[in-house]
Amino acid sequence: MSTVAIPEYTTDKFFGLEDKWLETAPGELTHYHELGEGAPILFLHGSGTGVTAAANWWLNLPELSKVGRCIAIDSIGYGQSVVAEGTEYGIKEWVRHAVRVLDALGIEKTWIVGNSLGGWLAFQFAIDFPERLLGIISMGTGGAKLTGALKGHSNPQLTEEGIRNTLELFVVDKSLVTDELVKLRYASALNDTASDRLKDVVEARDRDRTELPLDFDVLAKLEVPVFLIHGVQDVVIPVSRTWEILNIIPNADAHIFSQCGHWSQVERADEFNKVITSWLKARGV
Repeated sequence: MSTVAIPEYTTDKFFGLEDKWLETAPGELTHYHELGEGAPILFLHGSGTGVTAAANWWLNLPELSKVGRCIAIDSIGYGQSVVAEGTEYGIKEWVRHAVRVLDALGIEKTWIVGNSLGGWLAFQFAIDFPERLLGIISMGTGGAKLTGALKGHSNPQLTEEGIRNTLELFVVDKSLVTDELVKLRYASALNDTASDRLKDVVEARDRDRTELPLDFDVLAKLEVPVFLIHGVQDVVIPVSRTWEILNIIPNADAHIFSQCGHWSQVERADEFNKVITSWLKARGV
């Protein structure tokens, strides 16, 4: 029985996902979605304003849950996860939160699927907790040097227009950024603002971009399978980020989508799901 009050919150029916809650530390209640059975696959979202697990993975979880046990969490400082007083944020703190989720669920080892910041976290997880990792799938891996688009994320506009402008940077096909999606992300962003989290998490992310870049010397010795996905037209994190990592990690494969931006799991959802399913099945999942 949780000692932390579960918020009166239901994920919008637009996303089609059931809410779950898990006490992961004293005063900390993790909000997540879980579908499927079998090998654990932990999904880590990006860091765009108003981001949640649902808003990152709603087009992927139903299909990928046919392959394994898909667990998509709201990282601390994002979405509906409740944090304890004095919680600190940063790359290592977000990784430790992911480990607490695994511990609370009794999962010893997992695959990780990470988008943007989530991909960055996946590789930091590999550095800090290699014994808990089965493999990584990372899209538009975060932690890269600042681009103009990334600088915009450091000063988000907390309006529906600002949210729309941000989401339109993620895709080539702007029609994917619907009014409904913008309103849902805006509502989530207001939740971030109300709890004074948005400023803190953005500052922590940008601090660690400089102070805690991925240790490529360690990753060069990574033995688990790695799959990198990127859109050619990604203006948030250039595709050169994937080439950089691909040349470092000995067991890395890559898939590059044409006419695709930063949001490959949304913009090319059907193909994305098929590519990942095939890759995982080829590795015995």
